[in-house]
Amino acid sequence: MSGTFIGMPKFPAAAREALGNSQQRRNLRHATHTIRAKRARVVGELDDWEELRRTGAAIKDHVLSHLDRYLAELEESLTRAGATVHWASDADEANRIITSLVRDAGTEEVVKVKSMATQEIGLNEALEEAGIRAWETDLAELIVQLGHDRPSHILVPAIHRNRAEIREIFLSEMGRVGTPPPAGLTSEPHELAEAARVHLREKFLRATVAVSGANFAVAETGTLVVVESEGNGRMCLTLPETLISVVGIEKVVPRLEDLEVFLQLLPRSSTGERMNPYTSTWSGVTPGDGPQQVHVVLLDNGRTDALADRVGRQALRCIRCSACLNVCPVYERVGGHAYGSVYPGPIGAILNPQLRGTTSAVDRSLPYASSLCGACGDVCPVGIEIPELLVHLRTRVVDEQRGGIPSGEELAMKGAAWMFADHRRWEKAQQAAELGGRALGRKERLGRLPGPLSAWSDARDAPTPPAESFRSWWKRERGSR
Repeated sequence: MSGTFIGMPKFPAAAREALGNSQQRRNLRHATHTIRAKRARVVGELDDWEELRRTGAAIKDHVLSHLDRYLAELEESLTRAGATVHWASDADEANRIITSLVRDAGTEEVVKVKSMATQEIGLNEALEEAGIRAWETDLAELIVQLGHDRPSHILVPAIHRNRAEIREIFLSEMGRVGTPPPAGLTSEPHELAEAARVHLREKFLRATVAVSGANFAVAETGTLVVVESEGNGRMCLTLPETLISVVGIEKVVPRLEDLEVFLQLLPRSSTGERMNPYTSTWSGVTPGDGPQQVHVVLLDNGRTDALADRVGRQALRCIRCSACLNVCPVYERVGGHAYGSVYPGPIGAILNPQLRGTTSAVDRSLPYASSLCGACGDVCPVGIEIPELLVHLRTRVVDEQRGGIPSGEELAMKGAAWMFADHRRWEKAQQAAELGGRALGRKERLGRLPGPLSAWSDARDAPTPPAESFRSWWKRERGSR
Protein backbone atom coordinates (compact mmCIF):
# COMPACT_ATOMS: atom_id res chain seq x y z
CA MET A 1 0.00 0.00 0.00
CA SER A 2 1.11 3.55 -0.57
CA GLY A 3 2.92 5.00 2.42
CA THR A 4 1.43 7.26 5.02
CA PHE A 5 1.15 10.98 4.40
CA ILE A 6 4.74 12.20 4.28
CA GLY A 7 6.07 13.29 7.65
CA MET A 8 3.00 12.22 9.62
CA PRO A 9 3.62 11.59 13.33
CA LYS A 10 1.77 8.84 15.16
CA PHE A 11 -1.87 9.45 15.97
CA PRO A 12 -1.62 10.95 19.50
CA ALA A 13 0.79 13.68 18.36
CA ALA A 14 -1.21 14.46 15.20
CA ALA A 15 -4.48 14.48 17.16
CA ARG A 16 -3.08 16.87 19.75
CA GLU A 17 -2.16 19.32 17.00
CA ALA A 18 -5.57 18.98 15.31
CA LEU A 19 -7.38 19.71 18.57
CA GLY A 20 -5.83 23.15 18.56
CA ASN A 21 -7.66 24.08 15.33
CA SER A 22 -10.95 25.43 16.65
CA GLN A 23 -12.29 26.37 13.19
CA GLN A 24 -11.77 22.82 11.96
CA ARG A 25 -13.54 21.41 15.03
CA ARG A 26 -16.55 23.65 14.36
CA ASN A 27 -16.62 22.64 10.67
CA LEU A 28 -16.42 18.94 11.54
CA ARG A 29 -19.07 19.06 14.22
CA HIS A 30 -21.54 20.88 11.98
CA ALA A 31 -20.99 18.57 9.00
CA THR A 32 -20.97 15.24 10.85
CA HIS A 33 -24.04 16.06 12.94
CA THR A 34 -25.94 17.17 9.83
CA ILE A 35 -25.16 13.93 7.95
CA ARG A 36 -25.82 11.86 11.07
CA ALA A 37 -29.30 13.34 11.50
CA LYS A 38 -30.18 12.79 7.82
CA ARG A 39 -29.04 9.18 8.03
CA ALA A 40 -31.13 8.51 11.12
CA ARG A 41 -34.26 9.83 9.39
CA VAL A 42 -33.98 7.75 6.22
CA VAL A 43 -32.87 4.60 8.03
CA GLY A 44 -35.85 4.95 10.34
CA GLU A 45 -38.17 4.71 7.34
CA LEU A 46 -37.22 1.07 6.68
CA ASP A 47 -38.74 -1.67 8.79
CA ASP A 48 -36.25 -4.19 7.41
CA TRP A 49 -33.07 -2.15 7.93
CA GLU A 50 -31.47 -4.71 10.27
CA GLU A 51 -32.34 -7.49 7.84
CA LEU A 52 -30.70 -5.51 5.02
CA ARG A 53 -27.56 -5.11 7.15
CA ARG A 54 -27.41 -8.83 7.86
CA THR A 55 -27.95 -9.64 4.20
CA GLY A 56 -25.23 -7.22 3.09
CA ALA A 57 -22.80 -8.73 5.59
CA ALA A 58 -23.70 -12.26 4.46
CA ILE A 59 -23.13 -11.42 0.78
CA LYS A 60 -19.78 -9.86 1.55
CA ASP A 61 -18.67 -12.77 3.74
CA HIS A 62 -19.72 -15.25 1.06
CA VAL A 63 -17.66 -13.40 -1.55
CA LEU A 64 -14.62 -13.20 0.72
CA SER A 65 -14.84 -16.94 1.38
CA HIS A 66 -14.90 -17.65 -2.38
CA LEU A 67 -12.94 -14.66 -3.65
CA ASP A 68 -10.73 -16.66 -6.01
CA ARG A 69 -13.76 -18.04 -7.83
CA TYR A 70 -15.59 -14.73 -8.16
CA LEU A 71 -12.50 -12.85 -9.33
CA ALA A 72 -11.94 -15.41 -12.08
CA GLU A 73 -15.60 -15.09 -13.07
CA LEU A 74 -15.33 -11.28 -13.06
CA GLU A 75 -12.25 -11.36 -15.30
CA GLU A 76 -14.00 -13.68 -17.74
CA SER A 77 -17.13 -11.49 -17.83
CA LEU A 78 -15.15 -8.28 -18.32
CA THR A 79 -13.04 -9.79 -21.10
CA ARG A 80 -16.12 -11.12 -22.85
CA ALA A 81 -17.60 -7.60 -22.74
CA GLY A 82 -14.55 -6.10 -24.43
CA ALA A 83 -12.60 -4.80 -21.44
CA THR A 84 -8.92 -5.53 -20.77
CA VAL A 85 -8.17 -6.78 -17.26
CA HIS A 86 -4.90 -6.05 -15.47
CA TRP A 87 -3.84 -7.50 -12.09
CA ALA A 88 -1.86 -5.33 -9.66
CA SER A 89 -0.33 -6.87 -6.56
CA ASP A 90 0.57 -3.53 -4.98
CA ALA A 91 0.47 0.24 -5.45
CA ASP A 92 3.67 0.44 -7.47
CA GLU A 93 2.48 -2.15 -9.99
CA ALA A 94 -0.93 -0.47 -10.32
CA ASN A 95 0.68 2.92 -10.92
CA ARG A 96 3.04 1.48 -13.54
CA ILE A 97 0.12 -0.11 -15.39
CA ILE A 98 -1.99 3.05 -15.37
CA THR A 99 0.91 5.33 -16.34
CA SER A 100 1.73 3.06 -19.27
CA LEU A 101 -1.90 3.02 -20.44
CA VAL A 102 -2.11 6.83 -20.33
CA ARG A 103 1.12 7.18 -22.27
CA ASP A 104 -0.10 4.67 -24.85
CA ALA A 105 -3.18 6.86 -25.32
CA GLY A 106 -0.88 9.74 -26.28
CA THR A 107 -2.04 12.26 -23.67
CA GLU A 108 -0.51 14.15 -20.77
CA GLU A 109 -3.67 14.63 -18.70
CA VAL A 110 -6.56 12.61 -17.32
CA VAL A 111 -9.83 13.43 -15.62
CA LYS A 112 -10.77 11.44 -12.55
CA VAL A 113 -13.89 10.19 -10.85
CA LYS A 114 -13.64 10.36 -7.05
CA SER A 115 -11.87 7.14 -6.10
CA MET A 116 -10.54 5.94 -2.76
CA ALA A 117 -8.50 3.20 -4.45
CA THR A 118 -6.55 5.67 -6.60
CA GLN A 119 -5.88 7.84 -3.55
CA GLU A 120 -4.79 4.74 -1.64
CA ILE A 121 -2.09 3.96 -4.21
CA GLY A 122 -1.00 7.60 -4.64
CA LEU A 123 -1.92 7.65 -8.33
CA ASN A 124 -1.98 11.42 -8.74
CA GLU A 125 1.57 11.70 -7.42
CA ALA A 126 2.77 8.82 -9.61
CA LEU A 127 1.23 10.39 -12.72
CA GLU A 128 2.73 13.77 -11.88
CA GLU A 129 6.19 12.20 -11.64
CA ALA A 130 5.60 10.85 -15.15
CA GLY A 131 4.62 14.30 -16.44
CA ILE A 132 0.87 13.57 -16.52
CA ARG A 133 -1.67 15.85 -14.83
CA ALA A 134 -4.64 14.25 -13.11
CA TRP A 135 -7.65 16.53 -12.65
CA GLU A 136 -10.07 15.72 -9.83
CA THR A 137 -13.65 16.35 -10.92
CA ASP A 138 -15.57 15.65 -7.71
CA LEU A 139 -16.26 19.05 -6.14
CA ALA A 140 -14.81 18.19 -2.74
CA GLU A 141 -11.78 16.51 -4.28
CA LEU A 142 -11.30 19.56 -6.51
CA ILE A 143 -11.26 21.76 -3.40
CA VAL A 144 -8.64 19.52 -1.79
CA GLN A 145 -6.52 19.45 -4.94
CA LEU A 146 -6.66 23.20 -5.56
CA GLY A 147 -5.92 23.86 -1.88
CA HIS A 148 -2.80 21.63 -1.99
CA ASP A 149 -4.47 19.82 0.88
CA ARG A 150 -5.21 16.23 1.87
CA PRO A 151 -8.63 14.58 2.11
CA SER A 152 -9.97 14.26 5.64
CA HIS A 153 -13.18 12.27 5.09
CA ILE A 154 -14.13 9.32 2.90
CA LEU A 155 -17.33 10.83 1.54
CA VAL A 156 -16.66 14.56 1.93
CA PRO A 157 -12.89 15.01 1.54
CA ALA A 158 -13.09 18.77 2.19
CA ILE A 159 -15.30 18.44 5.27
CA HIS A 160 -12.75 20.42 7.28
CA ARG A 161 -13.24 23.49 5.05
CA ASN A 162 -16.07 26.03 5.26
CA ARG A 163 -17.52 28.09 2.41
CA ALA A 164 -15.36 31.16 3.08
CA GLU A 165 -12.21 29.05 2.92
CA ILE A 166 -13.38 27.40 -0.31
CA ARG A 167 -14.02 30.79 -1.91
CA GLU A 168 -10.47 31.90 -1.11
CA ILE A 169 -9.05 28.69 -2.58
CA PHE A 170 -11.03 29.15 -5.80
CA LEU A 171 -10.01 32.78 -6.17
CA SER A 172 -6.33 32.13 -5.61
CA GLU A 173 -5.85 28.78 -7.38
CA MET A 174 -8.40 28.12 -10.13
CA GLY A 175 -6.90 30.54 -12.65
CA ARG A 176 -3.48 28.88 -12.33
CA VAL A 177 -4.70 25.59 -13.83
CA GLY A 178 -7.71 26.51 -15.95
CA THR A 179 -10.75 28.74 -16.19
CA PRO A 180 -10.72 31.21 -13.27
CA PRO A 181 -13.80 32.01 -11.18
CA PRO A 182 -15.67 35.27 -11.68
CA ALA A 183 -14.06 38.23 -9.91
CA GLY A 184 -17.18 38.86 -7.80
CA LEU A 185 -17.39 35.28 -6.50
CA THR A 186 -19.13 35.04 -3.12
CA SER A 187 -19.31 32.13 -0.70
CA GLU A 188 -22.87 31.22 -1.68
CA PRO A 189 -23.05 27.48 -2.48
CA HIS A 190 -24.64 27.93 -5.92
CA GLU A 191 -21.93 30.40 -6.98
CA LEU A 192 -19.14 28.10 -5.79
CA ALA A 193 -20.72 25.17 -7.62
CA GLU A 194 -21.12 27.20 -10.81
CA ALA A 195 -17.49 28.30 -10.69
CA ALA A 196 -16.44 24.66 -10.35
CA ARG A 197 -18.77 23.59 -13.20
CA VAL A 198 -17.30 26.14 -15.62
CA HIS A 199 -13.76 25.30 -14.55
CA LEU A 200 -14.26 21.57 -15.03
CA ARG A 201 -16.27 21.71 -18.25
CA GLU A 202 -13.24 22.55 -20.40
CA LYS A 203 -11.34 19.64 -18.87
CA PHE A 204 -14.19 17.19 -19.55
CA LEU A 205 -14.47 18.24 -23.18
CA ARG A 206 -10.70 18.13 -23.72
CA ALA A 207 -9.76 14.90 -21.95
CA THR A 208 -9.29 11.67 -23.91
CA VAL A 209 -8.56 9.47 -20.86
CA ALA A 210 -10.50 9.11 -17.63
CA VAL A 211 -9.69 7.20 -14.45
CA SER A 212 -12.36 5.86 -12.13
CA GLY A 213 -12.82 3.52 -9.22
CA ALA A 214 -15.87 1.36 -8.64
CA ASN A 215 -18.21 0.91 -5.73
CA PHE A 216 -19.16 -2.58 -6.89
CA ALA A 217 -18.08 -5.06 -9.57
CA VAL A 218 -20.60 -7.73 -10.59
CA ALA A 219 -18.91 -11.05 -11.31
CA GLU A 220 -21.83 -12.51 -13.27
CA THR A 221 -22.01 -9.75 -15.89
CA GLY A 222 -18.73 -7.82 -15.63
CA THR A 223 -20.69 -4.71 -14.67
CA LEU A 224 -18.90 -1.95 -12.77
CA VAL A 225 -20.91 0.49 -10.65
CA VAL A 226 -20.16 4.04 -9.53
CA VAL A 227 -22.53 5.99 -7.30
CA GLU A 228 -22.17 9.77 -6.92
CA SER A 229 -24.07 12.94 -6.18
CA GLU A 230 -22.97 15.51 -8.76
CA GLY A 231 -22.84 13.98 -12.25
CA ASN A 232 -19.15 14.75 -12.71
CA GLY A 233 -18.43 11.06 -12.53
CA ARG A 234 -20.83 10.31 -15.35
CA MET A 235 -19.05 12.90 -17.52
CA CYS A 236 -15.79 11.03 -16.93
CA LEU A 237 -17.38 7.67 -17.61
CA THR A 238 -18.96 8.61 -20.93
CA LEU A 239 -16.96 11.35 -22.72
CA PRO A 240 -13.32 10.18 -22.95
CA GLU A 241 -12.14 7.62 -25.48
CA THR A 242 -10.27 5.57 -22.86
CA LEU A 243 -11.52 4.59 -19.40
CA ILE A 244 -9.25 3.06 -16.77
CA SER A 245 -11.02 1.72 -13.66
CA VAL A 246 -9.08 0.81 -10.52
CA VAL A 247 -11.05 -1.72 -8.46
CA GLY A 248 -10.12 -3.30 -5.14
CA ILE A 249 -10.53 -7.07 -5.32
CA GLU A 250 -12.96 -6.98 -2.38
CA LYS A 251 -15.49 -4.91 -4.39
CA VAL A 252 -16.91 -8.00 -6.11
CA VAL A 253 -20.54 -9.05 -5.69
CA PRO A 254 -21.85 -12.24 -7.30
CA ARG A 255 -24.97 -11.10 -9.17
CA LEU A 256 -26.78 -7.99 -10.34
CA GLU A 257 -29.57 -8.84 -7.90
CA ASP A 258 -27.16 -8.28 -5.02
CA LEU A 259 -26.99 -4.59 -5.91
CA GLU A 260 -30.57 -4.25 -4.65
CA VAL A 261 -29.26 -4.66 -1.11
CA PHE A 262 -26.22 -2.41 -1.37
CA LEU A 263 -27.97 0.37 -3.28
CA GLN A 264 -30.27 0.70 -0.30
CA LEU A 265 -27.57 0.43 2.36
CA LEU A 266 -24.97 2.74 0.81
CA PRO A 267 -26.84 6.01 0.10
CA ARG A 268 -28.71 5.95 3.40
CA SER A 269 -25.51 5.34 5.33
CA SER A 270 -23.32 7.78 3.42
CA THR A 271 -25.30 10.88 2.44
CA GLY A 272 -28.56 10.24 4.26
CA GLU A 273 -30.42 9.89 0.96
CA ARG A 274 -32.86 7.22 -0.17
CA MET A 275 -30.92 6.74 -3.38
CA ASN A 276 -27.89 8.28 -5.05
CA PRO A 277 -28.62 11.03 -7.58
CA TYR A 278 -26.34 9.29 -10.09
CA THR A 279 -25.80 5.54 -10.31
CA SER A 280 -23.70 4.66 -13.35
CA THR A 281 -23.16 1.10 -14.57
CA TRP A 282 -21.07 -0.10 -17.50
CA SER A 283 -19.95 -3.44 -18.84
CA GLY A 284 -16.93 -3.30 -21.12
CA VAL A 285 -17.17 -1.62 -24.54
CA THR A 286 -20.31 -0.62 -26.42
CA PRO A 287 -19.41 0.16 -30.08
CA GLY A 288 -20.08 3.79 -30.91
CA ASP A 289 -21.18 4.72 -27.38
CA GLY A 290 -18.86 5.81 -24.59
CA PRO A 291 -15.19 4.84 -24.15
CA GLN A 292 -13.92 2.45 -26.79
CA GLN A 293 -10.89 1.38 -24.77
CA VAL A 294 -11.86 0.07 -21.33
CA HIS A 295 -9.24 -1.17 -18.88
CA VAL A 296 -9.88 -2.60 -15.41
CA VAL A 297 -7.03 -2.79 -12.89
CA LEU A 298 -7.88 -5.30 -10.15
CA LEU A 299 -5.97 -4.17 -7.07
CA ASP A 300 -4.73 -6.33 -4.20
CA ASN A 301 -2.39 -4.02 -2.26
CA GLY A 302 -2.59 -5.82 1.08
CA ARG A 303 -6.10 -7.19 0.73
CA THR A 304 -5.08 -10.85 0.59
CA ASP A 305 -3.03 -10.30 3.76
CA ALA A 306 -6.14 -8.95 5.47
CA LEU A 307 -8.16 -11.85 4.07
CA ALA A 308 -5.80 -14.31 5.79
CA ASP A 309 -6.78 -12.89 9.20
CA ARG A 310 -9.99 -14.70 10.14
CA VAL A 311 -10.96 -11.97 12.62
CA GLY A 312 -9.68 -8.97 10.69
CA ARG A 313 -11.03 -9.96 7.28
CA GLN A 314 -14.47 -8.56 8.08
CA ALA A 315 -12.95 -5.09 7.50
CA LEU A 316 -13.01 -6.01 3.79
CA ARG A 317 -16.81 -5.89 3.90
CA CYS A 318 -16.49 -2.09 4.01
CA ILE A 319 -18.48 -0.26 1.31
CA ARG A 320 -16.82 3.12 2.06
CA CYS A 321 -19.99 4.80 3.31
CA SER A 322 -18.25 6.78 6.12
CA ALA A 323 -21.13 6.29 8.58
CA CYS A 324 -18.63 5.29 11.26
CA LEU A 325 -16.75 8.58 10.85
CA ASN A 326 -19.90 10.63 11.34
CA VAL A 327 -20.69 9.11 14.74
CA CYS A 328 -17.14 8.80 16.09
CA PRO A 329 -16.41 11.24 18.96
CA VAL A 330 -12.68 10.98 18.26
CA TYR A 331 -12.93 11.74 14.53
CA GLU A 332 -15.34 14.62 15.21
CA ARG A 333 -12.71 16.38 17.29
CA VAL A 334 -9.48 15.65 15.45
CA GLY A 335 -10.56 15.23 11.80
CA GLY A 336 -9.12 12.91 9.21
CA HIS A 337 -5.57 14.15 8.72
CA ALA A 338 -4.45 12.77 12.10
CA TYR A 339 -4.96 9.21 10.81
CA GLY A 340 -2.18 9.57 8.25
CA SER A 341 -4.15 7.98 5.42
CA VAL A 342 -6.94 8.48 2.92
CA TYR A 343 -8.94 6.10 5.16
CA PRO A 344 -9.58 8.03 8.38
CA GLY A 345 -11.86 7.43 11.33
CA PRO A 346 -12.79 4.07 12.85
CA ILE A 347 -12.64 2.17 9.55
CA GLY A 348 -9.21 3.65 8.85
CA ALA A 349 -8.04 2.62 12.31
CA ILE A 350 -8.68 -1.04 11.41
CA LEU A 351 -8.17 -0.99 7.63
CA ASN A 352 -4.82 0.82 7.42
CA PRO A 353 -2.89 -1.48 9.80
CA GLN A 354 -4.18 -4.50 7.89
CA LEU A 355 -3.44 -3.18 4.40
CA ARG A 356 -0.15 -1.49 5.25
CA GLY A 357 1.04 -3.58 8.18
CA THR A 358 2.17 -2.15 11.51
CA THR A 359 5.76 -1.25 10.68
CA SER A 360 5.19 2.52 10.92
CA ALA A 361 4.51 4.48 14.10
CA VAL A 362 1.29 5.80 12.56
CA ASP A 363 -0.17 2.37 11.82
CA ARG A 364 0.87 0.96 15.20
CA SER A 365 -0.96 3.79 16.93
CA LEU A 366 -4.19 3.67 14.90
CA PRO A 367 -5.90 0.76 16.75
CA TYR A 368 -5.70 2.94 19.87
CA ALA A 369 -7.39 5.91 18.14
CA SER A 370 -10.75 5.04 19.65
CA SER A 371 -12.68 5.24 22.90
CA LEU A 372 -14.31 1.86 22.09
CA CYS A 373 -17.73 3.44 22.64
CA GLY A 374 -19.20 1.09 20.01
CA ALA A 375 -21.10 3.70 17.97
CA CYS A 376 -19.15 2.81 14.83
CA GLY A 377 -20.19 -0.84 14.98
CA ASP A 378 -23.82 0.13 15.61
CA VAL A 379 -24.11 2.20 12.42
CA CYS A 380 -22.01 0.08 10.04
CA PRO A 381 -24.37 -0.98 7.23
CA VAL A 382 -22.57 -4.29 6.73
CA GLY A 383 -22.15 -5.13 10.40
CA ILE A 384 -18.38 -4.80 10.78
CA GLU A 385 -17.61 -5.24 14.48
CA ILE A 386 -15.15 -2.36 14.51
CA PRO A 387 -14.60 -2.30 18.31
CA GLU A 388 -13.79 -6.02 18.25
CA LEU A 389 -11.27 -5.48 15.45
CA LEU A 390 -9.67 -2.55 17.26
CA VAL A 391 -9.01 -4.75 20.29
CA HIS A 392 -7.80 -7.55 18.02
CA LEU A 393 -5.33 -5.22 16.32
CA ARG A 394 -4.15 -3.79 19.63
CA THR A 395 -3.24 -7.32 20.64
CA ARG A 396 -1.40 -7.81 17.37
CA VAL A 397 0.57 -4.59 17.83
CA VAL A 398 1.61 -5.58 21.35
CA ASP A 399 2.60 -9.08 20.25
CA GLU A 400 4.65 -7.75 17.35
CA GLN A 401 6.36 -5.17 19.56
CA ARG A 402 7.54 -7.96 21.88
CA GLY A 403 9.35 -9.51 18.92
CA GLY A 404 8.17 -13.03 19.67
CA ILE A 405 9.04 -12.88 23.39
CA PRO A 406 6.01 -14.18 25.32
CA SER A 407 4.39 -11.95 27.92
CA GLY A 408 4.28 -12.81 31.59
CA GLU A 409 0.59 -13.63 31.30
CA GLU A 410 1.24 -15.95 28.37
CA LEU A 411 3.99 -17.75 30.30
CA ALA A 412 1.71 -18.08 33.32
CA MET A 413 -1.09 -19.55 31.19
CA LYS A 414 1.28 -22.02 29.55
CA GLY A 415 2.57 -23.04 32.96
CA ALA A 416 -0.97 -23.52 34.24
CA ALA A 417 -1.88 -25.59 31.18
CA TRP A 418 1.14 -27.83 31.76
CA MET A 419 0.28 -28.29 35.44
CA PHE A 420 -3.43 -29.02 34.90
CA ALA A 421 -2.63 -31.53 32.14
CA ASP A 422 -1.52 -34.13 34.74
CA HIS A 423 -3.28 -34.66 38.09
CA ARG A 424 -0.01 -35.62 39.76
CA ARG A 425 1.49 -32.22 38.94
CA TRP A 426 -1.61 -30.50 40.29
CA GLU A 427 -1.41 -32.50 43.52
CA LYS A 428 2.24 -31.50 43.99
CA ALA A 429 1.31 -27.85 43.44
CA GLN A 430 -1.43 -28.13 46.05
CA GLN A 431 0.97 -29.66 48.55
CA ALA A 432 3.42 -26.81 47.96
CA ALA A 433 0.63 -24.29 48.50
CA GLU A 434 -0.34 -26.01 51.76
CA LEU A 435 3.23 -25.70 53.03
CA GLY A 436 3.18 -22.01 52.21
CA GLY A 437 -0.17 -21.57 53.92
CA ARG A 438 1.04 -23.30 57.12
CA ALA A 439 4.24 -21.24 57.11
CA LEU A 440 2.27 -17.99 56.97
CA GLY A 441 0.02 -19.08 59.80
CA ARG A 442 -2.98 -16.83 60.48
CA LYS A 443 -1.99 -14.12 58.00
CA GLU A 444 -4.96 -13.47 55.70
CA ARG A 445 -3.17 -11.82 52.80
CA LEU A 446 0.21 -12.23 51.18
CA GLY A 447 0.76 -8.52 50.59
CA ARG A 448 3.10 -7.38 47.84
CA LEU A 449 4.48 -10.23 45.75
CA PRO A 450 8.09 -10.15 44.55
CA GLY A 451 9.42 -9.41 41.05
CA PRO A 452 7.05 -9.15 38.07
CA LEU A 453 4.22 -10.57 40.20
CA SER A 454 4.07 -7.23 42.03
CA ALA A 455 2.21 -5.73 39.05
CA TRP A 456 -0.63 -8.11 39.89
CA SER A 457 -0.57 -7.80 43.68
CA ASP A 458 -0.29 -4.01 43.65
CA ALA A 459 -3.81 -3.80 42.22
CA ARG A 460 -5.36 -6.85 43.92
CA ASP A 461 -5.46 -8.62 47.25
CA ALA A 462 -3.49 -11.87 47.14
CA PRO A 463 -5.05 -14.23 49.73
CA THR A 464 -2.89 -16.61 51.75
CA PRO A 465 -3.12 -20.21 50.47
CA PRO A 466 -5.14 -22.50 52.78
CA ALA A 467 -3.13 -24.63 55.15
CA GLU A 468 -5.11 -27.63 53.98
CA SER A 469 -6.58 -28.23 50.51
CA PHE A 470 -9.92 -29.87 49.85
CA ARG A 471 -8.06 -32.90 48.45
CA SER A 472 -6.08 -33.29 51.71
CA TRP A 473 -9.18 -32.77 53.84
CA TRP A 474 -11.05 -35.45 51.86
CA LYS A 475 -8.19 -37.93 52.24
CA ARG A 476 -7.97 -37.22 55.97
CA GLU A 477 -11.72 -37.44 56.63
CA ARG A 478 -12.80 -40.11 54.20
CA GLY A 479 -9.63 -42.05 53.65
CA SER A 480 -9.53 -43.96 50.37
CA ARG A 481 -13.35 -44.02 50.00
